[in-house]
Amino acid sequence: MQLILDSKNLEDYLEETDVINFNHPIVSKKVGEIKQVGKTKQEQAQLAFDFARDEIQHSFDKESTKITISASDALEHKEGICFAKAHLLAALLRGLGIPTGFCYQRVTRKGTAESGYALHGLNAVYFEELDQWFRVDPRGNKPGVHSEFSIHPEKLAYTIHTELDEMDYPNVYRKPLEEVILSMKQSADCKELFFNRPESL
Repeated sequence: MQLILDSKNLEDYLEETDVINFNHPIVSKKVGEIKQVGKTKQEQAQLAFDFARDEIQHSFDKESTKITISASDALEHKEGICFAKAHLLAALLRGLGIPTGFCYQRVTRKGTAESGYALHGLNAVYFEELDQWFRVDPRGNKPGVHSEFSIHPEKLAYTIHTELDEMDYPNVYRKPLEEVILSMKQSADCKELFFNRPESL
């Protein structure tokens, strides 16, 4: 897929926000730990991805009611839905000086058109030495869902089924979508958020 950048300025993909808060002490500490282990940017990015995918539980998987939004919240509570996990991964990577953006897919909620649709959030990462953007999905593996840190080919969590009207959006955004953040803030708990997520871009 040919990715479409929200901005041509790489600095925009290194920005800190109240959601992508990589200077928060708990996030900054994790960035420092990754720097100590990973010798190259690619090694560091792999470590950050593995941590966000494997050590932060997906709230829907664990049937939690808690909603985490910011990177620091997801890290502190060790859980979040796909959006929060993507926020954390972006914060870790940006804290490491690696440009990172936000991507979305339209997927069925439970594998059928009748179950309805929801946006799914993931990331795009840029490696200067390769002069290439590629997508990664820290959603978290479970039976039937598997993603890896892979530049080529992509190994994302979900296969998009166009026959079910699912959609793989090519956009790489500088910031998480406002309507996504709003749906998270306005939902009382994760059970409500499951249905309150935006359905499409």
